[in-house]
Amino acid sequence: MSSFKPVRKAIFPVAGLGTRFLPATKAMPKEMLTVVDKPLIQYAVEEAREAGIEQIIFVTGRGKGTLEDHFDVSFELEATMKSRGKGLELIDNIRQAPGSPVYVRQQEPLGLGHAVWCAREIVGDEPFAVLLPDELMVGTPGFLAQMVEAYERVGGNLIGALEVSPSETHNYGIITPGAVDGPLTEVLEVIEKPAPGTAKSNLMTPGRYILQPEVMKILDTPVKGAGGEIQLTDAMAQLIGKQPFHGYTFSGRRFDCGGKSGFIKANLALALERDDIGPEVRAFAEALLA
Repeated sequence: MSSFKPVRKAIFPVAGLGTRFLPATKAMPKEMLTVVDKPLIQYAVEEAREAGIEQIIFVTGRGKGTLEDHFDVSFELEATMKSRGKGLELIDNIRQAPGSPVYVRQQEPLGLGHAVWCAREIVGDEPFAVLLPDELMVGTPGFLAQMVEAYERVGGNLIGALEVSPSETHNYGIITPGAVDGPLTEVLEVIEKPAPGTAKSNLMTPGRYILQPEVMKILDTPVKGAGGEIQLTDAMAQLIGKQPFHGYTFSGRRFDCGGKSGFIKANLALALERDDIGPEVRAFAEALLA
C-alpha cells in the first residue's frame, strides 16, 4: 500500500473563451464541443473517475451554465427515456454523485496558474490532479490512471510528457530531462514556450498533472510569465529540487482539440473505431479521397 497521500481531487480549468472555435463557442462552452457523441469535458471527467478521483472541481467563467447542466439531473429527459425503455445508461454515466462536482469562478482570464489557484480552498493540503479537457487522451488504461499508478510508487509531482517535433517545442511547456526509468523521466527543469531552437528536449507537457499542495502557496504570490499570464509551469518549476518531480510518458494517443484540425482528427479517428458508425464513415472517407 502506498505511503503517499492519495490523489482524490481533480481540477478542470474550463473558464476559457474558446475563441479559436468561434462562432460555435459564442453560445456554447468549448468544453461541450462533441467528439462523435460525447463532449470533451465528459471524456476528461471519465478519465479522472477511472483513476479513482472522488471530487471534481470545475474552474468556470461566465457562460458555462451548459457545462454545469450537463452533469446535473435532467428530470424531463430521464423520465422520457425511462418511459421508452431505452438509452438511460447513457445519462446515468454522466451524472455525478451529490456534492462531488464543485464549481469555482475564475473571474478574470489571467492564465492557467491563476485558474488552478482559484481552487486552493477546495484542494486544501492534499495532492491533486489537473486535467485540461481540450487535450483528449485515448488509451487503456487512461492517462491519469497510468500517472496515479506511477505516483503511488514515487510520490511527489508528476506531469504528463509526450514527444513532439523539435519544430513545435516553442508552442508548449518543455521538460529538461534527467534520469529515465521506463515511462518515468526525472524533471530537472520545465520551461513554458521556450524560444525556437533553445529547448533542452522535445518532451512537452500535454495537460495532465499530479501536484502537491505547496504549488498553491507559490501561486499566492504570482508572477506573470509567457504571454503575460500567470503560468502553472513557472510555479511548478519552483518545486523542482525541493520535491520529487517526474514526467510520465503516456502509452496512448493524444488529440489536441484546442484547434480545429486536431478536433476534426479526433472525431474521424474515434468514429472509425465505432462498431455502429465506423464502417459507414470509413466508406465515406475512402470515397471522398479516391
